[in-house]
Amino acid sequence: MKASLRILAAGALLSSSPAEESPLHQQILESLRTSDAVLPPIPHAAPVFTLSNAEAVVPPQCYTRTETLNNPCYVCHQDTIDGRENVMNDADLQEAYSFSDVGMTNHWKNLFEDRSSRIKQISDADITAWIKGDNYSELPSRLREANFKGWIPDLKNLHLGREAFDEQGFAKDGSQWVAFSYKPFPSTFWPTNGSTDDVMIRLPQSYRCNKEGKPSAEIYKANLAILEANIKGLDRIASLPVDETVIGEDLDGDGKQGVVRSIAKTTAWVGAARDLPIERSLYPEGTEFLHTVRYVGIAEDGLIGSSARMKEVRYSKKAKAYSKPMYARKYALEAMEKEAGNLPAYYDLGHYGLDNGNGWALHGFIEDHRGRLRAMTYEENFSCMGCHNSVGSTIDKTFSFPRKMDGPAGWGYLDLKGMPDAPNKGETVGEIATYLARAGGGSEFRNNDEMTSRWYRDNGTLDHEKLATAKDVYDLITPSRERALALNKAYKTIVEDQDFIYGKDPVLVPPKNVYDKIDNENSPTLPAERIFKWNILLDWPAPSTDR
Repeated sequence: MKASLRILAAGALLSSSPAEESPLHQQILESLRTSDAVLPPIPHAAPVFTLSNAEAVVPPQCYTRTETLNNPCYVCHQDTIDGRENVMNDADLQEAYSFSDVGMTNHWKNLFEDRSSRIKQISDADITAWIKGDNYSELPSRLREANFKGWIPDLKNLHLGREAFDEQGFAKDGSQWVAFSYKPFPSTFWPTNGSTDDVMIRLPQSYRCNKEGKPSAEIYKANLAILEANIKGLDRIASLPVDETVIGEDLDGDGKQGVVRSIAKTTAWVGAARDLPIERSLYPEGTEFLHTVRYVGIAEDGLIGSSARMKEVRYSKKAKAYSKPMYARKYALEAMEKEAGNLPAYYDLGHYGLDNGNGWALHGFIEDHRGRLRAMTYEENFSCMGCHNSVGSTIDKTFSFPRKMDGPAGWGYLDLKGMPDAPNKGETVGEIATYLARAGGGSEFRNNDEMTSRWYRDNGTLDHEKLATAKDVYDLITPSRERALALNKAYKTIVEDQDFIYGKDPVLVPPKNVYDKIDNENSPTLPAERIFKWNILLDWPAPSTDR
């Protein structure tokens, strides 16, 4: 196929030379390696024809070798839990590989690139300076100059992390974004595997205002707590202090009005949103999430945390709310499409990202070859759909908010220090300890040698005595300074290459426990005793109400 490319930021056409004979995804990639534009090149072609991997919704982790024993798959692939909108029912994917003809080839080429020599060429001082750089603050103005029509980052000083929020998680700039503390999803988002992150939520204006339309912090706090209860399926939830006299309702059910720290009335919103629909396991229409993915930061005292430099800024908005029966129909149709052998397709919303087909619009920004943030390409956004649309364990397509620490302890910027290894609902052993036992390693690929040496015996079994010495989640899943530096260097080489479409996992050397090709019929699969039920919700200790 021949097709010219255009760069929206500059409005200029790329050369229509014989280079057009190369695949469109390769043309885009070559342009990204030299372009300084904040908006990537867009071909004059249907987006589906720009993909290098038509099954990019299948993430690299799905190609792990389970060897009839190791099961990292259970945290994504689960059958329906009563009351939730997610009825994908894909627990069978724990047991057997079930890929399309396209998916049977592992297209994530970056897994197989040995980066060790390139890593050695980057000094510790250089990578330390790199991750301290602020590539976020300039992004809004660059997008406006490029006439970008989608969401423009509107939370000031986010690169500073915790300093951008007050103690209750509310953004200091008045943007109404609220940070919450949650348990990182196993195990790709564990810092020991290469990235740190944070997530913020923002409810629509009517959920932040009184009946007269005036902003009210009390109403916002109450509605956030009511949302948390409904996403988690709780009838009562501990909350930040809420003054019932401002709201004019008895929220805790004690028959009087005052400052309360728990809410029992969770079946209706308060304030201007009072008459709007509410349903368990579903976010209201207009809910926004802001998610930043960062390098592994290293403080002067050696503590591991988030970096100022961002790998990605991800944004999602629930643009359309559906009922649970409608979701069930959508899941059934998707299953029929897969059974028919049809490849996934998502509507391109242009500057507004991709429509996941279930009410959410997703878009994001990623580093360019110089480390400045730019809008993602269609394929870079496309790969996000695997996790945010096509796994059975999520709640309304989300991971982090269901994993928020219960009640007031969870309102505030992410902090792994002091966070307990809470078990999942229905389990008794901590989630991380359980994952390490089931997955057989500290990552899906079992290629994290540091985690292996920390928490496993020489014979490969989990060392529960060592695990018992960990004080918190921080102790369990943060890397050493040396590993953090190496992972940051590995990712920087991917930034230089701009080939995110081939994978973003900062592996230090090619992992051994990953297939380059899958045979659906003959690849070893897991026996019944290694298939696990799992709940994304966590059984947190009773929350403190003293905030």
